This record gives sequence, structure tokens and C-alpha cells, in this order.
Amino acid sequence: MATTSYGVNANEAVKLWSRKLAHEALKKTYFKRFMGSGSDSMIQIKNDTQKGKGDRVRITLRMQLTGDGVQGDGTLEGNEEALTTYTDDVVINQLRHAVRSGGEMSEQRIPFSVRDEAMQGLSDWFADRWDTWMFRQLAGHTVTADTRYSGHNAITAPTRQIWTETGADSDDDLDNSGDTFTLTMIDRAVEKAKTGTTGSEPPIRPITVDGKSHYVVFLHPYQVTDLRTNTSTSTITWHDIQRAALSGNGSKDNPIFTGALGVYNGCILHESTRVPTGVSAAGTEVTGVRRALLCGAQAAAVCFGQGHDQNSYDWFEQLFDYGNQLGVKAGCISGLKKLTWNSKDFGVIVMSSWAEAH
Repeated sequence: MATTSYGVNANEAVKLWSRKLAHEALKKTYFKRFMGSGSDSMIQIKNDTQKGKGDRVRITLRMQLTGDGVQGDGTLEGNEEALTTYTDDVVINQLRHAVRSGGEMSEQRIPFSVRDEAMQGLSDWFADRWDTWMFRQLAGHTVTADTRYSGHNAITAPTRQIWTETGADSDDDLDNSGDTFTLTMIDRAVEKAKTGTTGSEPPIRPITVDGKSHYVVFLHPYQVTDLRTNTSTSTITWHDIQRAALSGNGSKDNPIFTGALGVYNGCILHESTRVPTGVSAAGTEVTGVRRALLCGAQAAAVCFGQGHDQNSYDWFEQLFDYGNQLGVKAGCISGLKKLTWNSKDFGVIVMSSWAEAH
């Protein structure tokens, strides 16, 4: 009986396992559904360095036009409005990891392929790292100093942030169960997103889903429990919020709604254990606080290096100890960063609340 097999680093094998790894890793991430190449995506994919050299991508952010316009037959020439743009740079770098078999005798004892298990293990690892990048960047989790855990880019503190305690201006001001997350926090964040701050921060552009404008809110499970059990701040029930996620124009089929908790005040609510802890005024971790997020368009950008994209990673196999052990290496040149303009967060508001296990 004829069989087909691919040796170590056979060209077909490298392409096959590279595609498999990239597909599985991205599929397992939480943020895949929010990625897109357009400027209306929450996480914008930029391809500038995929076909050329360079270790960073410069992204242009355009402000909304504010001019009066010209009415009737009024003269438009000379009354044009100049575009106001800012730029932000996203650094890309290589991140690699590898697994290695115990040897042919070890493989003899197991009923699975080392290649298969290496791919699954590495895809889990990359998926976890991508989601860690996203949440720590967007939340401004400056406690994370190792850029291997922050998308190869330094994390900047949030410039748009609100707290559950009136008068608070730091996460370490939140210290008890009276400072837990409520729907009022989402209302306040939506108001700030829609209005901005005159002369300082522009409005945050929402994401268009099925012809409707939405923001996306990410909550930690502790904060979700606080919302579910809180009945004192709103007549809106948790059932109402969940029902809204399934209403209107097939929204339930949109990937941004996949896995959503529900909808409230134009926000699609999502839950993730990776929503990070708080950060004190002194820059230390506040474990009793979680930083929920309200995100709009271009909240962050992801970039890939030459020969890399969301569909292809590096794959390399090597034999050790006279061919007794198989090692598999996977890598990706990429970067992820929260976008800022003029030193201001462009598309995200941090909502800090006291949040502990119940």
C-alpha cells in the first residue's frame, strides 16, 4: 500500500503546519472577531510591513471634520477645511516558542503525533498571548513591563478613565463592596465616548454592526456577577440585557455578538477573565480592582512583519540526539498597540471598579 509522508522541514509540511498553527491560534483568541482592515474596526490590521522591511508601522488617525460648510450658491473656494491628522507608531518584533519530544521511546508509548500535539500546544500558547496583549494594552496595565506580554510595545496609562467611587482619581481609591460595577458606569462611559472633552478629547467613533452603531464593553467575571446581583441602580433587568443581544436585523449572526452577554445602552457586553487588575497611583498592582473597557473604532492596531500575517506563522522542525528527539519551533513577527493621538487614548475608556470573588 502506498503512503505519503513528509520528513522534517519538508516544504509541504512547513506550509501545512504553519497554516494550521495560525488558523488554530487566531480561532482560539477572544479578539479575532473584532479585527478588520478598515478604520471602523475595533482592532485595525495594518499590512505595511508584510511585504517590505521595517520594524514599525506608522498609523494615521483622522479627526472628524468640524467646519460649517457653504450654503446655497455661497463660494466654497477658500472656505475648505484642512484635515486634522495624528500618527502613532506600532513596533513589531519576533516572538518564538518551541516544544521538544522526549525521544523515540517516549513517542512509542503515546497514541498521538508529536507534530499534532506541538501544534495544539503552541496554538494555545499564542492564543493566550494575543489576548493578553490586547487586554493589557487597552486597559493601560502599566504594571506589565515585559513587552513580550504587551504586544512588543510599551503600555501607556489610560487617559480616559472613570471610577465607581465619586471623586476617585486612582484605582487605589476603590476599597470596598460599595465600589462595585453598576450599569451607571456604562452610562457614564457612553456619555464620555459620545461627547468627548472639548479641546482635549474627541468623541470615540462607534463600531457599525448590521447598520447600527455600537460600542463594545469587556467585563471581568467578578464585575459580571456584581451586575447580575445588583438591583438598586436601574429598572433594567439582566434578562432585558440578554434579550437585546438577539434583537433586530440578524445581529445574533454577527461575529461581534458571538458569545456576548447582552446589550445595554448601545454597548455589546462581553466577559473575559483576562480583563486586568487595577494599577495604583504609585504604579503597583491593585488586585481588588478590575479595569473594564469600553471600546470603539481603532482602539488598537495589530501589525505583521514580512512574510507573516494572521494566516501564517513560522514553523521549523529539528532533530536532536542523532535523530532521536523532534523539536518544533513556531514564531511570528507582529505587534499590537493601543492607539493614541496627541498623547490621548483614541478609542477606549477604562472603567475601574472594586471586584472580588463572590
